Amino acid sequence: MTGYNLGKLVKIDLRNVWMSESSHFTPWLAREENLLTLGETLGLELELEAQEKAVGPFRADILCKDISTNAWVLIENQLERTDHSHLGQLLTYASGLEAVTIVWIAARFTEEHRSTLDWLNRITDETFRFFGVEVELWRIGDSPAAPRFSIVSKPNNWNKLVTQAARAIDEAELSDTKALQLAYWTALGNVLAAKGGPLARERKPQPQPWMSYSVGRSGFGINASMSRPKRQVRAELYMSSPNAKAFFHLLHADKAEIEAELGYAVDWEELPEGRDSRISTPLNGIDLEEQADWPRQHDWLAQRMNEFYRAFVNRIKALDANAWQPGDGL
Repeated sequence: MTGYNLGKLVKIDLRNVWMSESSHFTPWLAREENLLTLGETLGLELELEAQEKAVGPFRADILCKDISTNAWVLIENQLERTDHSHLGQLLTYASGLEAVTIVWIAARFTEEHRSTLDWLNRITDETFRFFGVEVELWRIGDSPAAPRFSIVSKPNNWNKLVTQAARAIDEAELSDTKALQLAYWTALGNVLAAKGGPLARERKPQPQPWMSYSVGRSGFGINASMSRPKRQVRAELYMSSPNAKAFFHLLHADKAEIEAELGYAVDWEELPEGRDSRISTPLNGIDLEEQADWPRQHDWLAQRMNEFYRAFVNRIKALDANAWQPGDGL
């Protein structure tokens, strides 16, 4: 029988790599590629807003936005076993905020602290969400240590709302990220206006990861969305209402006809963990900071957004949520 030359996974003490939470682990986690790894574990699209950022009277290790919903995400780090001090800090955050997702990362969760997060997720409404995440380091032979995030507690739902205490950040001087977003959407608006299509309308750009254009019915938007971690922009129909799931399934019933009309396949994203849904098409492998490439990106976005509008506008007006029942499936 042929033998296999397999290595052995060896667990590495976190302190062998990150000696300090604030000086080593937090800056490491705040890097784009590492937030992408954490976000994939959590099912969130994380974009860094600040490290050690004061939010009202509080200070978060890392403050992010979930860029698919623009919701605030606070991350609290601990390279040891969980303790009451950090739990108290999390509760202090929650008590002073209207809505927030809190991610507690630690080397190991005690059973009492894991149970406490589970209890908090049960008794709080959809405006508060608590994740418990264990971080480990593993190595094979002489290879570099590799991180692994494991969820030990997660929220009961995924509805995202903006925190009142963090709104001051939006009113402060624009960060580099927000300045980029504002310039990017301003340039896109100019392209849409020049094309003269159904979305050639004045729309004030905002320093946020998306721009939304009305399609004539509440709860629907033709959006342009950016994801720097994924090196991607998307054109999408975004549905956000109590009937979003019904509308999504009703539109999906016309999938073949819609895609034939568009001339290309699209991504049908029910987003089952939350209330909203979207139908999208991505442009991948782009660099949002390369302004010389913006005309190509904006031309692609403008064309796809106008195509989405034409394909969906009349269908959206005719939708009746009562025509679909849960269980009908895709």
